Amino acid sequence: MQWQLNQVHQTDHSLPVLTEVDVVVVGGGAAGIAAAVTSAQRGLKTLLVERYGFCGGAAVAGLSGTICGMYLSTDALKSGPEQVVFGFTERFRAAMALRNGITDPQLYGKTWTVTHDPLVWREVGEGLLIDAGVQMLYHTQVIGVIKEDDTLHGVVLNSKSGIGAVHAKVVIDASGDADVVARAGYSFKLGDDGHIQNPTMIFRLAGVDTDRFKAYWGDDTISSQKVIKALIEADSTGGYELPRSKIWIFETPRPGELLINATRVLGRDGRDLNVLDPVDHTEAEQVGRGQAREYARFLRDQVPGCEASFINDTGVEVGIRQTRSIVGVETLSDSDVVNRRKRADGVVRSPWPIEMHNGQKPTVEWLLDDYYEVPYGALVPAQGENLLVAGRCLSAQHQALASARVTAQCFGYGHAAGIAAVTAIRERIPLRAISGEQIRALLNEDGAALD
Repeated sequence: MQWQLNQVHQTDHSLPVLTEVDVVVVGGGAAGIAAAVTSAQRGLKTLLVERYGFCGGAAVAGLSGTICGMYLSTDALKSGPEQVVFGFTERFRAAMALRNGITDPQLYGKTWTVTHDPLVWREVGEGLLIDAGVQMLYHTQVIGVIKEDDTLHGVVLNSKSGIGAVHAKVVIDASGDADVVARAGYSFKLGDDGHIQNPTMIFRLAGVDTDRFKAYWGDDTISSQKVIKALIEADSTGGYELPRSKIWIFETPRPGELLINATRVLGRDGRDLNVLDPVDHTEAEQVGRGQAREYARFLRDQVPGCEASFINDTGVEVGIRQTRSIVGVETLSDSDVVNRRKRADGVVRSPWPIEMHNGQKPTVEWLLDDYYEVPYGALVPAQGENLLVAGRCLSAQHQALASARVTAQCFGYGHAAGIAAVTAIRERIPLRAISGEQIRALLNEDGAALD
């Protein structure tokens, strides 16, 4: 199938103008919420556009279920978790904790993560947006941009009511897939020479005796060698189809429920699936749900505490780890991550390991007792004025993105993008003329604790 990607309209377009705002944010995931709330709280007229009827992005629609990236990894596990990421991330975590919507830190290999209730997540996100005065449009997609020369002046939206335009001084692409960047005709990369990380279908298992399960599984949410061995045997000789043997299972805030990250979604012919292609995306959904049923059957048949369990939810869509990455003013490199690079223009801190999901099994490279920083320029496209990105579509090399894409950091990218939008509009300067050092200082004033 052939699809038209670029959709550019001039400023003298004939489309109906739905509204004029200071900032339009495309996408209501972690990055989009942080960006929209940050700009609106500082007095900017802000619109958030979301294709679903709720906010949450991969954390809710994709059911990723955890806020990864807040804590250092270490071999000194007995010392407990050390949180090093704050700012909007901590604000959101704390708001969910007040509603009993998040767990205490759970051991994940050499680090920790927390699991959330997706309903509480979207209620907290929506509440923050409403309280900040953000205008929201659910069930609405961006299908094009308004551009004159190399400057964006807004976006084109599609809903069941038809097509219309939004004029804006700044556009923040928090779509996760760099949809605005692509529709503007600007440069992007797709993984490692077109090879992207595998998607996954995460699911929730209810009816579990979690005490008995925990006694069998152990404290680490990553499967032990005995579980890996049992999965391999079940797949090879037990009549199950279980393509991934290293799986992750987390307790959730809900009684008797587990969050399962187990599937390895490839095409039925064994090929990698590009979820930007709706044909591949459709196949990923179908294959993913089938695999979820098989892993649930294995757990019910062979894991203590799961005998009466059942799937009570799968992702609204398959969990997407990687699609487009923009070509930015700066690029987060693989060596930046491996060498734990700190920088004066760093606006987001990340201690999360390089977590690759391609090939035969997941691999993890830990960043023990340290972290790196993501530069502001990784959020600024090399082409285009009045445009920022926030979220996993930042400018990053393939392995670097495997660390930088997770939820805690996406909150941080949105926080930084919102601060930058406010600065550009109030000081009447281009986004690319703002220094990362200035954004870092403003983030510190707003609780990011980067210094």
